[in-house]
Amino acid sequence: MDEGLFDVSEPSAPQPHPGSAERVAANAPLAVRMRPQSLDEVVGQDHLLGAGSPLRRLVEGAAPASVLLYGPPGTGKTTLATLVSQAIGRRFVALSALTAGVKEVRAVIDEAKRRLTRSGESTVLFIDEVHRFSRTQQDALLGAVEDRIVLLVAATTENPFFSIVSPLLSRSLVLQLHPLTDEDVRVLIRRTVADPRGLDGKLGLAEDAEEHLVRLAGGDARRALTALEAAADSAASTGLSEIDLATVEATVDKAAVRYDRQGDQHYDVTSAFIKSIRGSDVDAALHYLARMIEAGEDPRFIARRLVVHASEDIGMADPTALQVCVAAHQAVQFIGMPEGRLALAQATIHLATAPKSNAVIMAIDSALSDIRSGGAGTVPAHLRDGHYAGAARLGNAQGYRYPHNVPEGVLAQQYPPDNLVGRDYYEPTARGAERALAERVPKLRKAIRGE
Repeated sequence: MDEGLFDVSEPSAPQPHPGSAERVAANAPLAVRMRPQSLDEVVGQDHLLGAGSPLRRLVEGAAPASVLLYGPPGTGKTTLATLVSQAIGRRFVALSALTAGVKEVRAVIDEAKRRLTRSGESTVLFIDEVHRFSRTQQDALLGAVEDRIVLLVAATTENPFFSIVSPLLSRSLVLQLHPLTDEDVRVLIRRTVADPRGLDGKLGLAEDAEEHLVRLAGGDARRALTALEAAADSAASTGLSEIDLATVEATVDKAAVRYDRQGDQHYDVTSAFIKSIRGSDVDAALHYLARMIEAGEDPRFIARRLVVHASEDIGMADPTALQVCVAAHQAVQFIGMPEGRLALAQATIHLATAPKSNAVIMAIDSALSDIRSGGAGTVPAHLRDGHYAGAARLGNAQGYRYPHNVPEGVLAQQYPPDNLVGRDYYEPTARGAERALAERVPKLRKAIRGE
């Protein structure tokens, strides 16, 4: 049998020796041993498991439909796929998207077709990390899914609208799993400590150690149980009767950062970073900056976003913001990481605490809108270039008044095309350094327009 293809109900599979199943279960990772065996044991995802919901009906053997389970790691995707397979009259086949190719996909489909024709037995095809399948591999599933030769249950940690081909999306229910809440993780940890499949009550768990495990989990059940198992092994090996905080801290380095530089997490975290700066929440902005840095995001990308934000949301309210961000960008290129994090943090703090104004982007976008709608107009003759032979005969640069010739440095003169005279684009706010401009710009306009 090809590596990556696992048929749990294959009749030709060798029968285990008596007691071997128990030995395998006992030696399996804690997260595997504690995998729910019924819907009643599933923690979290209540929005998908209510009475009459498509997923519950699918698990209970009704309403056959292919589904795409989309959610972060450790939220129950594999568990739910396994529960779907347990419905009466279904054969379960799992493919690894890391090792299986089109050949393996077609082999499963061909066997599923034979079983369906011969005995009416349907096949549940579970594909984990389906986003790793190429377009060709995904296309190979379409006919079998549409004709219900296989019931596809695919799991992905990436937004399927980014990573799954449209025809497969249209033939499947997309069900989004949410990260487990802290209370969900706490329930799971306590159940594992007491359950015979878990620690069987042989070790206690200190309250502060439990809280640390919940915090480290970040909504990931597998991460929580993996950390608990490591701490339990350490406690048992040193003769402790209770897992304390020191043991957890000694065995678990840090929580992994959930972040994908090509998927929706990249866009979500970047969006939250910018919106936190815009909202002047310096602490939240630093949090999202840290997430991007820890996940290995390109620091030049972060610096570019800061440069854009300096003009988009701060602008003339603090003209130094752009200078700081450009300097941070240059510093990152010059010194690299990890030291570059300091320049990025300084720029982030500067922007988050600066007075805000979107007058710059509003001004240029308003001007661009007029241009795109046909409002370019003709350049007034007195503003045209007069530095070439024949320019004067065309009337170019004739009558231009030089502002420096008057004491104020500002004089009445038409600058925009005729159709845009009196059109205001820049509307300074009363925040930060722009407050002075809010007073000065109207005076400039009156002087220039001779009002």
